[in-house]
Amino acid sequence: MQTSPQIEQTRRRRVIRRLLDELASCDPDDDAYERKLELLGRRIARRVPPMDGSAPGHATAARPRAAGRRSHQAAAGWQPFWRRQRARLARLGGAMMNLIRAASPVHAAGGPRHPSHLRPDVPVADGAACPTAPDGRRVGRLIGRFGAGQAAEGADCHYMLYEPAFRTAGPAPLLVMLHGCNQGAAEFAAGTRMNEVAEDSGVVVLYPEQSMGAHALRCWNWYALQDVSNSAGDAALIARLTRRVMQDQDIDPARVYIAGMSAGGAMAAVLARDYPGLFAALGVHSGIAAGRAHDALSAMRIMASGPDKLPQDLLSPTEQGALRLPCIVFHGDADTTVHPSNADALYAASGPAGDDAASGHASSEATPPGEGQRGYTRSAMFGASGVSRSERWIIHGAGHAWTGGDGMQPHTDASGPDASRQMMRFFLQHHLNSKIS
Repeated sequence: MQTSPQIEQTRRRRVIRRLLDELASCDPDDDAYERKLELLGRRIARRVPPMDGSAPGHATAARPRAAGRRSHQAAAGWQPFWRRQRARLARLGGAMMNLIRAASPVHAAGGPRHPSHLRPDVPVADGAACPTAPDGRRVGRLIGRFGAGQAAEGADCHYMLYEPAFRTAGPAPLLVMLHGCNQGAAEFAAGTRMNEVAEDSGVVVLYPEQSMGAHALRCWNWYALQDVSNSAGDAALIARLTRRVMQDQDIDPARVYIAGMSAGGAMAAVLARDYPGLFAALGVHSGIAAGRAHDALSAMRIMASGPDKLPQDLLSPTEQGALRLPCIVFHGDADTTVHPSNADALYAASGPAGDDAASGHASSEATPPGEGQRGYTRSAMFGASGVSRSERWIIHGAGHAWTGGDGMQPHTDASGPDASRQMMRFFLQHHLNSKIS
């Protein structure tokens, strides 16, 4: 039977072995390679090689010695060992990338590398190679683990999960990302490049996926009559899945965020309304506010011409409370699928209220277009703390597409501002004051 130290040593070996596998398939020219080397060095440092020259990971005969001397010998022991390992890994990573490049007929011809064969229902391999766009940007960088999730009890929904390799100590934030119509989880992740942003921020990302059985175009049913007690509805399904992932992934319940694109953005707004104690902030890209449509006909009207203004006294207490949820909105002013006035409705409804509004302020600034970049107007409302409670980004000339994403994927516009990074920046400013009941 293994003792506790033996179990811990086995666990560390598995972690190091996984990091070695991921490192071997990452481009040594990428700055993320250096960060992963540093992380691996810290892992190896915990497994101090014996001073007598025996193999690393095997204990030597115990003998009494002073704590200071032991610490000095440990430091002197693992550092040379790690330097040798670092050099070996650098050679290994370079050799593997050369093989990958040589085997790629597109790259051999000088063209851009891109996983165009990727299908929404195919899990992305851990530590996949880092392709580049024509302008030199990294596209679809994967460092942590990204793949299909295991079935969750009480949440019969396909999903994919991104677990960043560089998580800080303690519970991590969670971002729930809802795709639009005619999309899947992997395609949405690739188009938004949210995994790359999440890796830099140490955020776990959950991508629920709508089934064709629930909607022929894989749209979330955001316009159906929503009822929190309806356990079979899309909102309840996503909420259950979110709670299950929170338990399994050691998530901070005060830092759970939700965002979506188009029908996914409208569905995210519904979840923010129906489950205000679950999410700390909302992000909507080219979407619609909750409660404005109750069937397919009214949904089409709102998409075409925008929402009617609802008096506050017609809103339920639940809706009034959800309207105060911090919200960031992106919309193209040339969007012919969802009318841009829907962004105005979301922005107006989510600003600070009461004393916070009286002591806050608003601002608006326009950024002109640059070479290959669209211009945009950013408006923000700030609370007493000086943190933006609501932001609206109107991208000039943009259609119905996620801005700043991978332009080689459908439903994305690479020439706009980076919506993924701006959303993440906005989200991490906010947290719930109390945990979920």
